[in-house]
Amino acid sequence: MDTSKLMFRDGLMKDERILVTGGGTGLGKEMAEGFLKLGAEVHICGRRGGVCEETAKELMEKHGGKVVPHACDIRVAEAITDMNDEIWAKHGPLTGLVNNAAGNFISRTEDLSIRGFDAIANIVFRGTFYMTHDIGTRWIKGGTRGNVISILTTWVWNGGPFVVPSAMSKAAVNTMTQSLAVEWARYGLRFNAIAPGPFPTEGMSKRLAPDADGAQRMDSGTANPMGRVGEMHELVNLAVLLMGPGAEYINGQTIAIDGAMYNASGGNFSQLAAWGDDQWQAAKDAITATNNADKAQRTV
Repeated sequence: MDTSKLMFRDGLMKDERILVTGGGTGLGKEMAEGFLKLGAEVHICGRRGGVCEETAKELMEKHGGKVVPHACDIRVAEAITDMNDEIWAKHGPLTGLVNNAAGNFISRTEDLSIRGFDAIANIVFRGTFYMTHDIGTRWIKGGTRGNVISILTTWVWNGGPFVVPSAMSKAAVNTMTQSLAVEWARYGLRFNAIAPGPFPTEGMSKRLAPDADGAQRMDSGTANPMGRVGEMHELVNLAVLLMGPGAEYINGQTIAIDGAMYNASGGNFSQLAAWGDDQWQAAKDAITATNNADKAQRTV
């Protein structure tokens, strides 16, 4: 990311200590870099501990500051508790949480196994709640302020054909955001969400557009009304607005940043209804290869 395009002053987030789940790669890494550049102490976690360690080293070499990596499987509530115990004991209370960790892949729902459904729901639905609940209750007990951003999709408003486990789980997190924004506002806690459109990352493209034509369309943004994909600094600027000081009255909102893709086409995968069996089998094979490569790097 070109941090010169951040629209906020240096030092804006110097009093923040923020955890970004899934912060070793993709959008999580980009947001972590933005927070760090603006002065925050950043913690990142993921199942691939080595990747998180490499990212922390890379970002500190580039910007200085403090990035602390954690190997954590957010599907396991006890693992979350152990990690947050360590953060509170060694570094102090967090001030912010970004629920970014996710999983997704395209599939005809009739081909989906229960195990495949759980692979997504256990991260996006359960893991997001486990993390939010653990940190939120710590803030309430400690009488400290806190701020949560969850990364969603525009499918929370119109459904997600061919990504049903993700669409269901993200919709649930959207409801959590709206609910806790009201219930926990009296404790000084805020909850908002971002619904990004096409911001291509390696993991996203390999699972949501495993065919060459789809990857080209996704990575080029030709189907977007603005004729391009999003640039990472645009997403990070929005995350900083919601996480940093100065706009605290924003609460309970899910904000799309997608170049009007949702308005133009719904922003989902309805076009995949035209695929035949051969295309779905090729997609399944490509996604399986990507998943196997990721599993080989996991440490938890």
